[in-house]
Amino acid sequence: MLSRTADNLYWLSRYVERAEFVARILDAAHRLASLPTSYGGGETNEWASALASAGDTAVFKPLYDGINADTVSNFLAFSPHNPSSIRSCIETARENARSVRTALTTEMWDTINGAWLELRNYEGRDLNREDFSRFLEWVKGISLTFDGSAYRTMLRNDAYWFTRLGTGLERADNTARILDVKYQILLPAHEKVGGSLDYFQWTTILREVSAFNAYHWVYRESIKPLLVADLLILNRQMPRSFANCYGMVVEHLDLIADAYGRRGASQRLASNVLAHLESEDIDRIFASGLHEFVTAFIGENNRVGAAITEQYLV
Repeated sequence: MLSRTADNLYWLSRYVERAEFVARILDAAHRLASLPTSYGGGETNEWASALASAGDTAVFKPLYDGINADTVSNFLAFSPHNPSSIRSCIETARENARSVRTALTTEMWDTINGAWLELRNYEGRDLNREDFSRFLEWVKGISLTFDGSAYRTMLRNDAYWFTRLGTGLERADNTARILDVKYQILLPAHEKVGGSLDYFQWTTILREVSAFNAYHWVYRESIKPLLVADLLILNRQMPRSFANCYGMVVEHLDLIADAYGRRGASQRLASNVLAHLESEDIDRIFASGLHEFVTAFIGENNRVGAAITEQYLV
């Protein structure tokens, strides 16, 4: 496969996954902002956290006067100046898909091309809260449909393996950012850890990564930060956990290496990350600092991505 084709497939799946992540972040911010004041609503910095989670604060500041529901929602959902906005992600994904049209199945192309055309029905409109919620659900549906189409219709060859690599790396990065922002920013200093607001925030995070039911199924306990972190970091049964994402990355890097008859830095780095996760214990992670662990993981994930680019995509 040409490196350009592999690059387009890899980034196509990353941008589709990223659009879903931004939709989930916005949905979480709206849920937290709607809390009554007596429950802690209005005192949290959910809109700053949404920006920080998406990693776009530096791009945002020159474009808007202040951080609030309208400016952050517009910036993360529709701004053409934000390369990680939902609009930009869908546009870039569609451009990548068009470049490798013959490598995609009809279902995959129809999903991403249809998403780009339908996006115009939302752009430029004054969406109320209900309309905006429907828009976010639509974005999540696009990602699920695209992912399901790839899983159910693509040949199991290198084209499929590169799409799974992009999905695995992007999903791992997104889970890490959601977890870290909750830990660092959302809870006001005067609020009690383990209090009602803290509980609601962890519950919202679980819902936004579609892990609320999974949490109760696995742990059968009330919401506890340590167990939420265990589910999202170390539990291989959880589709968005670091460990599960890296199981996916290692599996598909190995398939590519077997097909091409050569292993390299990306296989070594990814295997090291997975081995590290499998040897970790959640009590030890909390004792040494959850934020430090998650920050180090994001850096390792970036290094694996750079190694994949160097090895296969340039």
